[in-house]
Amino acid sequence: MDKLKIVGGIPLRGQIHISGAKNAALPLMAASLLASDEVILQNVPHLADITTMANLLMHCGLEINMPVAKTESFGHTLSLKPSGKVETDAPYDLVRKMRASVLVLGPLVAKYRRAKVSMPGGCAIGTRPIDLHLKGLEKLGATVTLEGGDVYVDAPLGLQGAEITFPFITVTGTENIMMAATLARGETKIINAAKEPEVVDLAKFLKAMGAKITGEGSDIITIQGVDQLGGCCHRIIPDRIETGTYLAAIGITNGDVELIGADLDMLSVVKGELIEAGLSFDQTKEGVRVRRTDPQKSLKNLTLKTDPYPGFPTDLQAQLMAMMTLAEGISTITETIFENRFMHVAELLRMGANIHIHGSSAVVTGVERLKGAPVMATDLRASASLVISALAAEGESIIGRIYHLDRGYEMIEAKLRRCGASIERIA
Repeated sequence: MDKLKIVGGIPLRGQIHISGAKNAALPLMAASLLASDEVILQNVPHLADITTMANLLMHCGLEINMPVAKTESFGHTLSLKPSGKVETDAPYDLVRKMRASVLVLGPLVAKYRRAKVSMPGGCAIGTRPIDLHLKGLEKLGATVTLEGGDVYVDAPLGLQGAEITFPFITVTGTENIMMAATLARGETKIINAAKEPEVVDLAKFLKAMGAKITGEGSDIITIQGVDQLGGCCHRIIPDRIETGTYLAAIGITNGDVELIGADLDMLSVVKGELIEAGLSFDQTKEGVRVRRTDPQKSLKNLTLKTDPYPGFPTDLQAQLMAMMTLAEGISTITETIFENRFMHVAELLRMGANIHIHGSSAVVTGVERLKGAPVMATDLRASASLVISALAAEGESIIGRIYHLDRGYEMIEAKLRRCGASIERIA
């Protein structure tokens, strides 16, 4: 199993290209099941999760042309089109690796009126049930049966538009129901819908295919069902979580980096907090230049609370916590989305961080220095926090179980090496 060896203490300098958003690419790929013609997706990141989704979609009957990634190349073009074969069974061997596999449920039921999907896997960061997806599909007229770890959804007469109110915000639930509703008869309203940029990007993609959707980015999304969706060409938005990860790495190493293709409009809350912590942002022709406002001063402490978009994203909680380990004073980070998302804390402590957990909050007292150590990644974003800490730590760190990292960060070693980091992958 591969590991990362990082020798820290080197400020990042140079340029980093921001990849297409993984959390946008996955639902877009699943939505391609709805199309009757070829779909072209541009700016697709080459990641383990993308490969997992591609294998699942090929099993379901799509013909996919996915180019082999070249060393240190970013952004790929993917062609997806119906092959003539249809398979509505998504087996456990294909979905166990990734929770986003459940996104094929809505498109399969909408187009083929049935689906069997095994309960999905993914990061072990707490209970993330799909019951809201299933209740939404039942509202649209489907029959849902759970049996032996599999979900059977049938709609022999097709789906019928309905008003669906989510009791709390669910991103993949909003995406699944929105996709299903595009081919349902009549009007569907999703109330308390997720507002994430990835949801808006999915709506834009579906409308390019011929769907009738309004209200994306607000609390209420309205979909008028159509008989058929066609093909289209769509460019995936930049990855805001990857962007935020590199912002934390630049901050903790006292770096000076231009993030090519970054869109900080999707990270307005994060940007505001980082300005408060002591970072400055300058728009450039190709992206944004990021550095400390005063390189001679330490980062300032922050008080953060994760919330659904446009609040502070839970997917950046671990990375900002890593950055705060070297900030002056005491920072507090409260996690409101997932109950088990502080598993990286034990590993940060091994590197000399001073962190105490009190219920759903982590209290981080800044230390003078971190020291390299062997550490173990527990999930995707936790692995990124360990990389961030190792980049600033004195001496050598070895990060194990980096297959988590490969699920969500395209060519991370190559990107960091280009900015001077001492980082290498070892077998």
